[in-house]
Amino acid sequence: MNPGLRNFPARGGNAAAPRRFSSFARLAAVLGVVLLAACAGTEEDEYVERPVESLYNEAMDALEAKDYPAAATLFDEVERQHPYSTWATKAQLMAAYAYYQHNDYDDAIVALDRFIQLHPSNSDVPYAYYLKGLSYYEQISDVSRDQKMTEYALKTLNQLVSRYPESKYARAAKIKIDLTYDHLAGKEMEIGRYYLRQGHYGAAINRFKAVIENYQTTTHVPEALHRLTEAFRALGVDEEARKTAAVLGHNFPGSEWYIDSYDLMEGKAPGERGKQKESWYKFW
Repeated sequence: MNPGLRNFPARGGNAAAPRRFSSFARLAAVLGVVLLAACAGTEEDEYVERPVESLYNEAMDALEAKDYPAAATLFDEVERQHPYSTWATKAQLMAAYAYYQHNDYDDAIVALDRFIQLHPSNSDVPYAYYLKGLSYYEQISDVSRDQKMTEYALKTLNQLVSRYPESKYARAAKIKIDLTYDHLAGKEMEIGRYYLRQGHYGAAINRFKAVIENYQTTTHVPEALHRLTEAFRALGVDEEARKTAAVLGHNFPGSEWYIDSYDLMEGKAPGERGKQKESWYKFW
């Protein structure tokens, strides 16, 4: 007899053995129930392919009902279930639009980048660029904050205009570009005014010059010329101050900023208006 079997208890001879077996049995039973539940859950969530028209129409219904999260999910499902259909291409763009409408700009941008990459020759690519530009544009913060989104918006809208200049979306983008430039110029002006107040005239001059040179079509140029005149005057560089005021007077003769610059050059107190404002600047 094998010595190792000699001490093995006879059936019922050791009370501990049945209890140990019973614990294992209960554990096995619990695991079995869990596995069955998991299998049941899998069967309930089993993938069921639906007709593409049904999915797409349901997505459009959700979009019209302004249930944008549901619409985006359904449009994504159209592409997942029918990736090679013409509906899938449309659904990619519509999902991006649903994300945009729900202010999920990051998801919209990702979807639009993917659409542009996968379908570079599609006729809706100009619209995809425009919607991407808007997704950045809607996130532009006030001029006191970082302007990274403003720069992204400008880059995307300029891509649209340069690549698809005849597109109707390019015309709309140009308006947004002007507003974006104005916003960036406003940021430069805010920083320039801060430096001016602190007496850092060299730094202020650089900011105001940047506005004049880089954002010539914006509404901030008249003030930039006036602030530049102030900075030169504060440094005692009267000749440069006078030349800058002359440029302001020549290009914006009716501007309040020109009147302020004229009074500054004439040594008048703030708010005191001179009556003759044309004689001196015409000679420069």
